[in-house]
Amino acid sequence: MKDLTAVKNYQYVETEKIFKQAQDFLPILGTDYVELYVGNAKQAAHFYKTALGFQELAYAGLETGLKDRTSYVLQQGKIRLVLTTPLTRDSEIAQHVREHGDGVKVIALWVQDAYKAYEETVKRGAVPYLNPMESKDADGTVRMSGIHTYGDTVHLFIQRSGYRGLFLPGYVKWETDYRPAPVGLKYIDHMVGNVGLGEMNVWSKFYAEVMGFYNMITFDDKDISTDFTALMSKVMTNGNGYIKFPINEPAPGKKKSQVQEYLDFYYGPGCQHIAVATDDIVFTISEMKKRGIEFLYVPGSYYDTVKDRVGIIEEDLEALKKLGIMVDRDEEGYLLQIFTKPIEDRPTLFFEIIQRKGAKSFGKGNFQALFESIEAEQARRGTL
Repeated sequence: MKDLTAVKNYQYVETEKIFKQAQDFLPILGTDYVELYVGNAKQAAHFYKTALGFQELAYAGLETGLKDRTSYVLQQGKIRLVLTTPLTRDSEIAQHVREHGDGVKVIALWVQDAYKAYEETVKRGAVPYLNPMESKDADGTVRMSGIHTYGDTVHLFIQRSGYRGLFLPGYVKWETDYRPAPVGLKYIDHMVGNVGLGEMNVWSKFYAEVMGFYNMITFDDKDISTDFTALMSKVMTNGNGYIKFPINEPAPGKKKSQVQEYLDFYYGPGCQHIAVATDDIVFTISEMKKRGIEFLYVPGSYYDTVKDRVGIIEEDLEALKKLGIMVDRDEEGYLLQIFTKPIEDRPTLFFEIIQRKGAKSFGKGNFQALFESIEAEQARRGTL
């Protein structure tokens, strides 16, 4: 018993050291915004307002002096989405949309010092994307910089302590008469990146060495597999735990995994899904279903063993079963989660809706049912 206690104490001390090291050179205050490059930002904005309950916030385009792009900014809770479409055929944005379809380009991180974040990450091996710069208007100054990460995805470091404006300089207030109610989304819980076979360790090392993250948990092909497909994943998180990036790679299996399907249709690595938190998942999913969002089907038999596996929960199990919401428990508590089907024609980007009741994990007990549901969708698409 003493030996086990000593090991646990050592692990705790080492984890605390890692936390402090991460916070020392790259303090991150949260996710600032996520920018998607899309084929038609006006139509995409209407979808995100209608189906997901996002609220209009800001706009930039021809009317604000931009000649190459249009961007709509939407917000719900602490989540900010920027939807950007190209106005010219040969721009980087147009190329991104041609190759990947609609997809996440920028994961912007809110930091105390954008210049120092750039300096610290670049000297540790990051490839520069945006040299440190200032952007100003009557509401103040925003400092920003950026680095490349997996595929065509980039991180921007946003320092907005000197800014009082709506979003960023160059944007104006966006108002319409169409304002569907929010659905209860609060903040981004985590964002999952899919990378190629053999690249998971490369990118987990990148986040550890370049950004000061640590490996919160690892799942191998024994944890995440069915009779047909498998994947491996490492969850990387920063010192204060505000940012969590699971990195997935495909694992050999009898048939094509969901990660490989994503890579094939996205034409390379990218952000596979955005997990967003709610305080009332039954309300949120009920609203999203009314608005046309489709979710992965969970077999009714899944719920036959939930009480034995999870124990007592506050929610009505029949209501969860009706909506297809899954439940899992860890040492800290339990969580409820559900996954949308891909939100565009390519089977790439989707959303996870999650409610945490103390649990810090990612629903390991649901992996089997989730993968079987995903495989059923792949079979219908003819891509399994």
